Amino acid sequence: MTSFDNREKAFEDMYAHDADLRFKVLARRDKLVGLWAAGQLGKGEADAAEYAKTIVAADLIHPGDEDVIAKLQADLGSLATDAEIRAQLQTAFIEAERQYREAV
Repeated sequence: MTSFDNREKAFEDMYAHDADLRFKVLARRDKLVGLWAAGQLGKGEADAAEYAKTIVAADLIHPGDEDVIAKLQADLGSLATDAEIRAQLQTAFIEAERQYREAV
């Protein structure tokens, strides 16, 4: 292998690692948002964990956040505004990143 091939392989590996990390952080974010929403809905601990799984699954339907936002809006109704949901997604993303950085 040439040094160019080695460098190309290193970039491919880095890209794959970054994509995997982003997927894990987004899944953690969705779980955290799901737990928040479950609290808004008055769900108990066991029900909250199950509800959070539905939020994680909703994010796998289409790329981007709109599927998660739509599910949360439908489930929460008047309990949270669109702005509150989007702010919670941002807060949860920051927390999920922090949790992964601490775990490494």
